[in-house]
Amino acid sequence: MRTVRFGIIGCGMMGREFASAAARWLHLPEMTVRPEIVAICNRTLGTPKMDWFRDNIPTIRQVTSDYRELLQNDEVEAVYIAVPHNLHEECYVAALEAGKHLMGEKPFGIDSKANTAILAAIERHPKCFVRCASQWVFFPAAQRIGRMIEAGAFGRIIEVNAGYLHSSDLDPNKPINWKRMLEFNGRYGVMGDLGPHVCAIPLRAGWTPRTVRAVLSNIMTERPDGKGDKVPCETWDNASLLCEARDPDSGSVFPFHLKTHRIAPGERNNWYIEIYGTRASARYSLSQANALEVLEYASGGEQAWRRIDMGHETAYASITPAIFQFGVSDAILQMWAAFLHELDTGRTPSRFAGCATPQESAAWHRLFTAALESQATRAVVDVSG
Repeated sequence: MRTVRFGIIGCGMMGREFASAAARWLHLPEMTVRPEIVAICNRTLGTPKMDWFRDNIPTIRQVTSDYRELLQNDEVEAVYIAVPHNLHEECYVAALEAGKHLMGEKPFGIDSKANTAILAAIERHPKCFVRCASQWVFFPAAQRIGRMIEAGAFGRIIEVNAGYLHSSDLDPNKPINWKRMLEFNGRYGVMGDLGPHVCAIPLRAGWTPRTVRAVLSNIMTERPDGKGDKVPCETWDNASLLCEARDPDSGSVFPFHLKTHRIAPGERNNWYIEIYGTRASARYSLSQANALEVLEYASGGEQAWRRIDMGHETAYASITPAIFQFGVSDAILQMWAAFLHELDTGRTPSRFAGCATPQESAAWHRLFTAALESQATRAVVDVSG
């Protein structure tokens, strides 16, 4: 089995999720490639989370607070970089210049200019394999929807609704963090944080937005700073985008509604997608993570939704029996299987069984940039520029 040696830059929640996935690699019996974490980098080293890495991952041989030192390590073949948005361009470009394969985090640059610079670096280093993390598409129901799209099962697309909803920011006493600060998160606000997840299936399907009318809301204008004072909270909390999209298979144009809300009362962590077509429709929500709703229609026939309990129907074979439920840690493991499988073989087992591409990141940057203009002008904006 091939071993790909990784460095992690940014040892927060998602860095630890990757480390945990790597430790579970024996859960994937048909993989012919595996990750090994040999180096970690974090701005601060003397913290419990860094002790967690040291205590649980015996293969780590380098611990540093300087990402440049990690990138100079010849033992490191690939890096996972999970840092605030303002550092994406600097760190991603440096990794590529160092010749490392890269799994980056969304939005793949704090703004369109940064994203363009990252994509230019990718073009300069074609031997580097580069993808963007987005795990929700690897839930079994999302994979089933992907196979339906590949098969043309929906017929002519009537409408698509997709979103990602959180609710914890409804609490006005929740302290501010970097995702609520323009300097670190960027002008996209919630769109840059949650939006790439919402775009994952539609963009892979080729349903690229052509126009957008956006309504962006800054609901909590200040938050506690954790030191007893209040500070401005200037990023967008909620974004509702109504787009016109085109189906490349039929040529038809349809409404495409995207929601990214940090303040959605009662929604703990809900990624959803609804696709309505002339021959079939499908609805899926993480709030009922094991259930997919499908309506299949023939001319003159009855129109009735049926519920499918998905179980453990995965893109990459797992030792877990198919009857058992699937969870977030399983989706992250499947995402990393997709990254390493494509790195190793140059292909994915199906159209929707791969990670988000740099080209798809450019598409969501065009959309979010147009959404900012739409909010400012209160007008419909051409996404293509």
